[in-house]
Amino acid sequence: MDGLLGGGGWPILRAGFDAPPTSPKNPLNTSDYLYIAIDPVAFSVGPLSVHWYGIMYLLAFVFFWWGGRVLAAKRPWFGWDPKEVGDFLFYGMVGVILGGRLGYVLFYSFDSLLKNPLFIFRINEGGMSFHGGLIGVIAAMWWYGRKTGRTFWQVADFVAPLVPVGLGLGRLGNFIGGELWGRFSDLPWAMVFANAVQPGGWQSEALREAWSRGELDHLARHPSQLYQAGMEGILFAIVLLWYSAKPRPSASIAGLFLVGYGVFRVVAEYFREPDAHIGYLAGGWLTMGMVLSLPMILAGLVMMKLPPRFTAPKAAGEAKE
Repeated sequence: MDGLLGGGGWPILRAGFDAPPTSPKNPLNTSDYLYIAIDPVAFSVGPLSVHWYGIMYLLAFVFFWWGGRVLAAKRPWFGWDPKEVGDFLFYGMVGVILGGRLGYVLFYSFDSLLKNPLFIFRINEGGMSFHGGLIGVIAAMWWYGRKTGRTFWQVADFVAPLVPVGLGLGRLGNFIGGELWGRFSDLPWAMVFANAVQPGGWQSEALREAWSRGELDHLARHPSQLYQAGMEGILFAIVLLWYSAKPRPSASIAGLFLVGYGVFRVVAEYFREPDAHIGYLAGGWLTMGMVLSLPMILAGLVMMKLPPRFTAPKAAGEAKE
């Protein structure tokens, strides 16, 4: 149960979910905001520590396998056999992990790589990049399509509707880990992230006590991880599953994925705090996430606006005729 406790044996978000200041159950808490201080380790088995973020990755892969089998069985026009989903998942996992890490190092922390090439293996420092993971998955889709005799678009259109749930779970992992927090805010649903106040702040009882006295209220931030989980995860999944509910021209589903993610990411960047070592690229508002998302939007629009260049994939039964 240690993984469910914050510093000093406090349950997850206990302070954050205490009764309001006016309640007789909590007369000493004068903060107006939730306090996020969660142990990033879910549980430990001997020397092995399992982090919440890793669990979210596992759940994302499990959903992809299950959802892909359902999609293949219910929508035969994709031309996939449910048994093939597990085969592709292996390549996809490799692409996500390698691409995600390489992308973070190259896009967000290249200076650290130049100082120490071994930085790329320190996955606990900096983490992963979506845009790098996307490049890794694109490579995996190309390889799997070549291996199975499919076009790249036949693979991409099938994979696209299965990705948003994993994105949403990843953002929940960011929230639990107290990372990638939002910009300062005084909105009622803003939250004080202990790790944003000081590195490793989730363990500090002094910070918790300062929060309970309302001394950290000026440091409340947008819970941008939850915004992204809602947009990139729930809403995006609904849109893509609806759009793919009938046969579409090849590349159009993948194109919608690029447009949708790019738009949602740009919106989220207005609430998300940019990486401290990069900051704003221009004008006090342009971030690296926006810059990397704009080419996605443009490429997706081209793919959706030029469908006559492609032909819709046939159902498995029709392909034999």
